[in-house]
Amino acid sequence: MDIAFKNVSYIYQENTPFEHRAIDSLSFHIPSGSFVAVIGHTGSGKSTLLQHLNGLIRPSKGMVNVGGFRLTKEEKPEDIMKLRSRVGIVFQYPEHQLFEESVRKDIAFGPQNFGVDESEISQRIKQILPAVGLQEEILERSPFDLSGGQMRRVAIAGVLAVKPEVLVLDEPTAGLDPRGQKEIMEMFHQLHKEQQLTTVLVTHSMEDALQYADHVIILNKGRKFMEGKPEEVFTRKEELQAVQLDVPEIVQFMGELESKLGVSIPFRRQSMKELAAVIKDILQKGEPYE
Repeated sequence: MDIAFKNVSYIYQENTPFEHRAIDSLSFHIPSGSFVAVIGHTGSGKSTLLQHLNGLIRPSKGMVNVGGFRLTKEEKPEDIMKLRSRVGIVFQYPEHQLFEESVRKDIAFGPQNFGVDESEISQRIKQILPAVGLQEEILERSPFDLSGGQMRRVAIAGVLAVKPEVLVLDEPTAGLDPRGQKEIMEMFHQLHKEQQLTTVLVTHSMEDALQYADHVIILNKGRKFMEGKPEEVFTRKEELQAVQLDVPEIVQFMGELESKLGVSIPFRRQSMKELAAVIKDILQKGEPYE
């Protein structure tokens, strides 16, 4: 599902003394099947942007188009539930939204609301559990008896059970330790590839954006500040610092290394192993360095 924003603005409490323009004249296009990271500080408009994607809110001005579903201030899709069945949102701390008495019932809640029959739901649950790293033996347990990491995976399974074509991730690793963060992001990346999802990652983590996204959109004070491929955006250090964003650690390291070696090191999102091989090759060729 393609996603397009065309001159979209959203104003909270419009025409009141408390009016606040959260996003302003925002335009971008996300092709179907891509993995896009949306980055910006608190107040940059990230959360407001993602709420447009399944019609939780509609633009004050402009137009949002999600897979042919058109949203403007004056109109919304006749079948808004169909749009919401195709766009799954994993909010921050999704485990806080668990409420059923068993894991099975919690995962089934979403598809039941969209009218999926019970036999299909059972089949979906069997398919989803291994994808999120859970065992069938937990299905009859209370979600509140599980570990925090397991609870988050149950909540994610509930979103995936609806079979969305667009997966929106709002700071999905918040509150996890480094190992848990890596496991969750690897899981989402695998799901993205296997199910050919359009994935929108809202994040503060420049490292995650660099590693997993194929396109990056930087927001600042509700406006689009910059966008492009990660390897292009993250080398624009001075511009990013102007909006109080740091470049990923590996980019920072490469910049310092270039200064010491006195040579330019091409940045192609190398792994540390690949980068080490590049450095070794430079040193063996006797390039000038300090």
